[in-house]
Amino acid sequence: MTEEDYKNGQVLLIDKPLTWTSFQVVNKLRWEIKQQFNLKKIKVGHAGTLDPLATGLLIICTGKQTKQINTYQGQIKEYTGTFTTGATTPSYDLETEVDKTYPTAHISESLLKETTQQFIGEIQQKPPIFSAIKKDGKRLYELARKGETTEIKTRAVTISEFEITKTHLPKVDFRVVCSKGTYIRSLAFDFGNALKSGAHLSALRRTKIGDFSVDNALSVEEFIQQLKDN
Repeated sequence: MTEEDYKNGQVLLIDKPLTWTSFQVVNKLRWEIKQQFNLKKIKVGHAGTLDPLATGLLIICTGKQTKQINTYQGQIKEYTGTFTTGATTPSYDLETEVDKTYPTAHISESLLKETTQQFIGEIQQKPPIFSAIKKDGKRLYELARKGETTEIKTRAVTISEFEITKTHLPKVDFRVVCSKGTYIRSLAFDFGNALKSGAHLSALRRTKIGDFSVDNALSVEEFIQQLKDN
């Protein structure tokens, strides 16, 4: 692709690596495009954050396509991953240490299947305190890391599909199809509560955004190589 292609607008599908922030991916791609074409600036943005501990599909828009970011953000998303039952963490994932443990002997395949049914449709969900949502001008995770608490409002989200794909207790693999604004970490926490066993998110991969699939995404390294080969 040419300099003009990137300026006129491209939609890039990137498979976000583990531990990278979505912002780091955007910065890396912007820097590589600027270097390749000796540009002073070019607009690059992503259509929907993935947590550092998640992998999978990031839609990156360049140039004039950045105006379409909201359109991509609003599309239905699919995730796969793992809940670890029997323990909770303050962040609802592996960012923080286990704070409480619970029994898991009562968990059966039928209980897991029954419990997923409680979450299908429109549900009320409370985002995690360890999230990038802003309250009074500060991101919630900034408050959480200082040990401060704050009231977080619930929000309506829609889960259209929720299935358990493999059970290897205490770990439970799942697939979820959901609306914009759904926190899979919060789903893990709420699912654990409903099971009466506690749970936290121990792996997450975004597999689809609308009609875009991670199967068609490039790694950051593959994108850079393709950029240089042009």
